[in-house]
Amino acid sequence: MTTIRLYNTATRSKEVFAPLDPSNVRMYVCGPTVYDRAHLGNARPVVVFDVLFRLLRHVYGADHVTYVRNFTDVDDKINAEALRRRQAGAPGSLEDLIHERTGETIGWYHADMDALGALRPTHEPRATEFIGPMVAMIQALIDRGHAYEVEGHVLFDVRSYAAYGKLSGRSVDDMIAGARVEVAPWKRDPMDFVLWKPSDAETPGWASPWGRGRPGWHIECSAMSHDLLGPAFDIHGGGIDLQFPHHENEIAQSRCAHPDEGFAQVWMHNEMLLVEGKKMSKSLGNFFTVRDLLDQGVPGEVIRFVLLSTHYSKPMDWTAEKAAQAEATLRRLRDRIKAPEVHLASLPPKEFILEVADNLNISGAIALLLGYKSDADIAGSMNFLGFNILGNAEHLSLKSSRTLSDWSGRLQQARDAAIASKDYSRVDAMKTALSAVGVEVQMTRSEVRLLPGTRFDSRKLEEMKWET
Repeated sequence: MTTIRLYNTATRSKEVFAPLDPSNVRMYVCGPTVYDRAHLGNARPVVVFDVLFRLLRHVYGADHVTYVRNFTDVDDKINAEALRRRQAGAPGSLEDLIHERTGETIGWYHADMDALGALRPTHEPRATEFIGPMVAMIQALIDRGHAYEVEGHVLFDVRSYAAYGKLSGRSVDDMIAGARVEVAPWKRDPMDFVLWKPSDAETPGWASPWGRGRPGWHIECSAMSHDLLGPAFDIHGGGIDLQFPHHENEIAQSRCAHPDEGFAQVWMHNEMLLVEGKKMSKSLGNFFTVRDLLDQGVPGEVIRFVLLSTHYSKPMDWTAEKAAQAEATLRRLRDRIKAPEVHLASLPPKEFILEVADNLNISGAIALLLGYKSDADIAGSMNFLGFNILGNAEHLSLKSSRTLSDWSGRLQQARDAAIASKDYSRVDAMKTALSAVGVEVQMTRSEVRLLPGTRFDSRKLEEMKWET
């Protein structure tokens, strides 16, 4: 069996991965808060842990891996967005608007992550489906002396857990000195965090022993992972921005609620994303969503290739140049596969898997891929990394296929006329128009071939004017 080595944030070392139960390998990754479109930084952990999911399935078998990624659908930002919609005249109660918004956003998220070639996790729980388990876990923490109620709030007593701060490597006192913490008269300690908070008449809420209210953010993941994966599981992942306080708080809650279990065995964190060397922010004008890129004509597989080209433990810089290079590389790789339909089920060579198994050394695996000569090796490696070896060709509708054929005939006629007249302006105009909708134009002395490229847009092709 392939040996997998992963860097464990908790131990600050690369370790041989040994699942608690090889017949049931379990992984939890923190998912999005569904109030708006996913930005490019949100996409990085999706793609990184998608490759890990593929690796685990390859090594242990698809039926022996359980992957959970949640949706946070109860949150103050979601409430604020729903309130804004109601104030703008949207019909329905606040709860109706919240349900509508979260459902819409989950749909956007699925469409965008599907475009990046990410497999759907085994389970995608919504936080609102697990309010009961959250209430039960909070009560267990109170009963064990790790949480307390004040004025309808329930807070976790950070000082009651001696190992608090171990994941991030900081003491509680250091955290207080260096962090912005919520000041509230009902806190015993500035670092204590909310497990449950009261809801007013217009804020979504659920019944609890402490009154009508809603959960704090951190308890959500602890309760969902416990219910779906058990009190101890193999891997917990997410962005480095979640290491503190979210993951630190998850550990404290879960280990105090279930002191005889180990919670997550391996902690993995992907680094932050930059855009053209700068932190992505709306104030700098370099903030964009995955959908923004897709709508601009950047193929999802190009986004995926760029995200995977930098090791997950390093900051990743998105640049237009990298996107262009990724598109060219993917095109070259596909061009080298002579009969791609024959290799749809091809598997990667063992050496390729070994690179990926070495703490997701995907750049090393890509370097091997670029050197392969065999069609099967190229196709198998691309398949494993989530790249469709057929490109966009299989997405051609009958209408757009006929349109390509019609354009090919017209371009052939235009070229024949240009050879006689020595005026190639019409041929050049047609080639430019076709390239603009993602059509690759291949011309030899004997024929004209039009192929769907990585930026192919069948709708725009079908709408093109014949007068071009």
